[in-house]
Amino acid sequence: MPLLVAPALPRTALARHVQPTLRGDGVRLRPWRPRDTAGVLVAFADPDIQHWHRRRLDPDEAAEWVGGWGRLWRAGTDACWAVADPDDRLIGYVALRGFRPFAGSAKVSYWVLPGARGAGVATRAVRLAGHWAFTVLGLHRIELVHSVRNTASCRVAERAGYALEGTMRGHMRHVDGWHDVHLHARLHDDPRLG
Repeated sequence: MPLLVAPALPRTALARHVQPTLRGDGVRLRPWRPRDTAGVLVAFADPDIQHWHRRRLDPDEAAEWVGGWGRLWRAGTDACWAVADPDDRLIGYVALRGFRPFAGSAKVSYWVLPGARGAGVATRAVRLAGHWAFTVLGLHRIELVHSVRNTASCRVAERAGYALEGTMRGHMRHVDGWHDVHLHARLHDDPRLG
């Protein structure tokens, strides 16, 4: 059956690119390395990250988590970067998850290690990953969802230029039960931020 609308992107849109290191706005996004496993263990031992990301990891799971991102990139489903400081130490994570080539869309997720919070790292990483996805990959839309109780993520979304589109009731389950979530989104042709 022929399609009446062509897919926004080819199924191989992500996989045909070598994962780049992205620099800008004072942050560096790079592919994951095995030595990042220790930082991932620290991240998932943090109560805030555990609460919002609903998991903790043991050393083997952390190594698999780090190593799995390359496979997901090659499969064309997810793009994930380690956020590094100027000395190349891991300070956070940003990912474009669940690519939907037909719709030209993905969802962004992120976390920042406790010692790097409060300096705008998440906002700058989300902006940089989004800029690459719109200008190089050709995405049309990126969504950002977070619990309505996660006010820090709401600030990240607003500062990164993701418009609030609505609230999805009982959409996400955390350790303390079901949460309503805010849906934010940014389109490729939304105005650039200062």
